[in-house]
Amino acid sequence: MTVTRFAPSPTGRLHVGNLRPALLNWLHARKEGGTFILRIDDTDAERSREEYVDAIRRDLDWLGLGWDRFERQSARMERYDAASDALRADERLYPAYETATELDLRRKYQRQAGKPPVYDRAALKLSDDDRARLEGEGRRAHWRFLLDRERVSWDDGIRGETAVDCASVSDPVLIREDGGYLYTLCSVCDDLDFGVTDVIRGEDHVTNTATQIQIFRAMGGSPTGFAHHSLLVDADGSSLSKRLGSLTLESLREGGIEPMALLSYMARLGTSDPVEPRADHAELIAGFDLSRFGRAPARFGTEELAALNAKTLHTKPYSEVADRLRAAGVPNEVAEHFWSVIRENIEGLDDVGAWAAILNGAVDPLVAEEDRAYVAEAMAELDAARPWTGETWSHVTGALKARTGRKGKALFMPLRKALTGRADGPDMAMLLPLLQRREESA
Repeated sequence: MTVTRFAPSPTGRLHVGNLRPALLNWLHARKEGGTFILRIDDTDAERSREEYVDAIRRDLDWLGLGWDRFERQSARMERYDAASDALRADERLYPAYETATELDLRRKYQRQAGKPPVYDRAALKLSDDDRARLEGEGRRAHWRFLLDRERVSWDDGIRGETAVDCASVSDPVLIREDGGYLYTLCSVCDDLDFGVTDVIRGEDHVTNTATQIQIFRAMGGSPTGFAHHSLLVDADGSSLSKRLGSLTLESLREGGIEPMALLSYMARLGTSDPVEPRADHAELIAGFDLSRFGRAPARFGTEELAALNAKTLHTKPYSEVADRLRAAGVPNEVAEHFWSVIRENIEGLDDVGAWAAILNGAVDPLVAEEDRAYVAEAMAELDAARPWTGETWSHVTGALKARTGRKGKALFMPLRKALTGRADGPDMAMLLPLLQRREESA
C-alpha cells in the first residue's frame, strides 16, 4: 500500500510553500488508494507551539486535506534514543565538540584555500583524554553521522535518476549539544516504523535525501521512494521565499480565497497542464499524475490565483454558499436568486457583503449634476412600471431612449449609479426585481 506523509514543524503558520508538498503527498496517496499521514515534527521544544499545531489542523481541514493517521515526534523520544544508541554501538555516530563559531571560521578558511566547505572529521582524531579535557572545559558534544564517502543514487519520482557524491557532503549532525534530535534521524525512524513508501518534498532536500538513504541502510531498513518537486518562484521568476510570510494559508483564507481555487492552482503548478478550476477533490485526484511535474521552477502568481478564484466562484452552486450569504445579510427568501444574479460579478465572497448592503438599502446614489433631470424622469418611469420583473428594465430604457434620444452608457449608466451607487455590477434587468424588494421594505 502506498503511504505518504506531510511533516510540518509547528514553529509558524503554514504558507503556500508548505502546501505544495502537503497537497502532492495527499493527492498521491488518494490516487493510489493509500494512506496519508500528518506527522508533527515537534522535537524542537523551544520553538514548537501548540497553537501552531492547531493552526496546521485548521488549515488542512479548511482545504479538505484529511489525514488517515496523526503522529507527533515528541511522543517518540524513546524510539529515537534506541536508534541513536544502536548507531553509536555500530560506530556510525561520533561526538564532536566544535562550536558554531569555530565551524564558521573553518569553512571560511576552506573556501579561501579553494576547498569545499566540508567538515574535516577532526573529531574522529580526538583521544579519550582529549574528549575528557573538552568536556571538563564545559563543552558538550554534538553527534555526527559517519557517512560512507560514496556516490548515492536513486530513481527520483520527478527528477529521474539522481545522484549525490557524499564525499562532498559534511557528516550531518543528528543530535544537538543539548541532546535534542534533528529532523534527519527522527524522520528516518518514523518512515521506517510507519511504512512510508513515498516522500514528495522540495528539491532543496536532495542532498539531505542522500544522507538519509545512508541512515536508512545503517539502521537495517530500505529507503522510501523519493520525489523532489521544484521550488516556487514569483511571477517574474524571482525567489518567493521572502514573500512566504504574507502568503500564509490563514491570510489567503481571510482574503477570500476559496479552498478549491487554491488547490486547483497548486495542483497544476510545475506541470504543463492548464490551470483550471476544479469542482471537487475527486476531480483533482483523477487528474493527478506525478510524472507530469517538471524540474523548472513553478511560478506562483497572486493575480493568476485571484483570477482562478473568481472563476471558481462563478460556477459555485447556491447550496455551497447559502450559509455565507446568510451571514452576509442576504434575506433567505431572495438568497438563491441573489446568488444567480451577482456570482459572475464578484472576485471573492467578500464582495457579497457589498452587494448585500445594496440589497438592504445601504446605497449612496451617484448622480451627476448634468444627469439630475434625466434621472428624476427615469425614476418616475420606473415607479410607474411597478411591479418590476425581468422585462421592466428593457421596457423602461427603451421608452427613455425613444423619448430622450439617449443611448448606450448615457442611457443606462446614470440609472445604474442612482440605483446601486456603483458603475459596475450585474445585468440591471436581473438585478432590478431584487432592488424592488428593497424599495418596498423602505
